Amino acid sequence: MTGHPPADPSAPHDRPGADAEQRLLDSARDAFAAKGYHGTSTREIAAGAGMSPAAMYIHFSSKQDVLLRLILAGHESALATLISGAATTGSATKRLRSAVFCFARWHAEQHTTGRVAQYELHALTEENQAQVVRIRRDTVRVMREIIADGALTGEFAVDNVDTATLAVMSLCIDTVRWFPSRELQTHDEVGAAFASIAERIVRSSD
Repeated sequence: MTGHPPADPSAPHDRPGADAEQRLLDSARDAFAAKGYHGTSTREIAAGAGMSPAAMYIHFSSKQDVLLRLILAGHESALATLISGAATTGSATKRLRSAVFCFARWHAEQHTTGRVAQYELHALTEENQAQVVRIRRDTVRVMREIIADGALTGEFAVDNVDTATLAVMSLCIDTVRWFPSRELQTHDEVGAAFASIAERIVRSSD
């Protein structure tokens, strides 16, 4: 398989104030994942970062700004990982397995970030949601192109490319809801297992 996906999408930048900003993002990520966006106060976010509520506004204009930053970063990182896996040369099967391995593995490794990115999307304003939707469409397109290529050459047997794409994408993304489990406890186990399942999905023809 290809290499591991990028590290946490909220990695600190080498600039003044980056450490404090990162602490706020980490605190917000954990709070949003546990209590939801609407159940989390800015005071809780600041307290989790060891800062005063007023200090948070030095780095972010609002709680909505924090959420947008987390969701954009999560989606961008997941897409970059998927593109990296899909870039593997070879057959459609090899590309699909590589793409799914990387994409599913990312959602296991970054399951807290992924949970916020997926389940708190509805809390964004309409304007902010539009920014994320563009990335989500690009993500679906990458996976769909692999499945469509395999279907075109006869390597895959799928009745509907869009439905097959939805099934494979959902398989990977849902990892954020339950990881880790008794059956799959490591990131690589998730990637390898789901790569095999994805191949069976596109090769089954009743």
